[in-house]
Amino acid sequence: MGKPTGFLELGRELPGKLPVEERLKDNKEFVKMDEFGSKINDQASRCMDCGVPFCHNGCPIGNIIPEFNDAVYRDSWQEAWEILSSTNNFPEFTGRVCPAPCESSCVLGINQDPITICNIEKNIVETAYKNGYVKPKIPTSRTGKTVAIVGSGPAGLAAAEQLNSAGHTVTVYERDEKVGGLLRFGIPDFKLGMDVIDRKIAVMEKAGIKMVVNAHIGVDFDANELRKQFDAVVLTGGSTVPRDLPIPGRDLKGVHFAMEFLGQNNRRANGMDLKTEEIHASDDHVVVIGGGDTGSDCVGTSNRHGASSVTQVEIMPVPPEKRTVNMPWPSYPMILKTTTSHEEGVDRHWSILTKEFIGDENGCVKELIVADIEWEEAAPGQRPNFKEIEGSVRSIPCTKAFLAMGFLHPEPTGVLGQLKVAVDERGNVATNDFQTSQAGVFAAGDMRTGQSLIVRCINEGREASRAVDAYLMGSSNLEAMADSLMLSN
Repeated sequence: MGKPTGFLELGRELPGKLPVEERLKDNKEFVKMDEFGSKINDQASRCMDCGVPFCHNGCPIGNIIPEFNDAVYRDSWQEAWEILSSTNNFPEFTGRVCPAPCESSCVLGINQDPITICNIEKNIVETAYKNGYVKPKIPTSRTGKTVAIVGSGPAGLAAAEQLNSAGHTVTVYERDEKVGGLLRFGIPDFKLGMDVIDRKIAVMEKAGIKMVVNAHIGVDFDANELRKQFDAVVLTGGSTVPRDLPIPGRDLKGVHFAMEFLGQNNRRANGMDLKTEEIHASDDHVVVIGGGDTGSDCVGTSNRHGASSVTQVEIMPVPPEKRTVNMPWPSYPMILKTTTSHEEGVDRHWSILTKEFIGDENGCVKELIVADIEWEEAAPGQRPNFKEIEGSVRSIPCTKAFLAMGFLHPEPTGVLGQLKVAVDERGNVATNDFQTSQAGVFAAGDMRTGQSLIVRCINEGREASRAVDAYLMGSSNLEAMADSLMLSN
């Protein structure tokens, strides 16, 4: 522990951001990291090196947080990088877009603001790239075993890097023209730029991982043929079937799923083929239906397009601003979240029922009919019900609507259908120790668990890689890799 009194002397501080009017001019990252300077050492010194560091428990990949905080405080950046990268394959992603369940579990957070763990993580990885600490994980020898990864999101890429480091020959298949999945085509560039993704992919390719793009397994290529060619197959295609809104007027022009809008905007911002009819929110009255992070991303993107107005509605009641007795520390608190996109301009409403889209004479949406609802207390073990508040029905301007209500399950046809992989009652891939109902075929990430956080998908990929390694070799030493690295420091 570098500075025992750090948390007593210093408060939580984060880097500044560009003014709203500046950052709305483009899709670039707007956090002013370079101006933060030595303050990051001070922030790391606030870590108390707790006897029981609950941040470990809060982090789905078990990042060794007090140790890398101490290294940052001591300006030992290469040591900090080695500690961080021993458990996290992609700190350049999580340092930017993770909601930081580790910070919610920080012991200091009981009575003060928690450590700025995500920002410290981002500083470590950017310093590591700048100083040349990031090296390809090239195995000392090859096993002769081959593995195909279907899907190049965080779960697939994590599994690929782990299995390659174990000596297996790994090929990643991606249906789009570039690797990254929803990292690339779902998260706006102002949060996670494509250059950050490309930088990591280049390192992985230097380590020997083969990336095959424009390869839609189950559509353009028979999944059974893939199974014959490889010793093992790992399915990491994500949960890609979005939750729809079956109300009158849903088929009107201007009503889109959120990912159609976000993915196309990333393509536009990077000079790529839009692939579908253009979706743009310039001068539109935008309504975002769904109050989560995807909805927030639609808000930020709409403002960058120059929307006339942006409204975000959510069927659930407004969350509390602070922890309640039902969400005690160190659990992740479901409290009101105001993102940088919200700060840029939006009219937010909760407990809203969407009833009908109204169109004009050209078949384009022009209004949304909504009503206020009141939630009733749920009986034990039952879902809560709501009732519509009498006299609250009204219309709001809506010339573009983006449905950001989450995802249901992976696509049941294509690769799952061809391989005849069993699914559970929710439509996700059923597994036993990550192995599906078909021998040698594994699944990880949202395809297996349902939609989740990027950091949990990284953990899924790492855990699945151990199961695959054990299947191929009889046992796995992947679990001990982080421990052996720590012992060598």
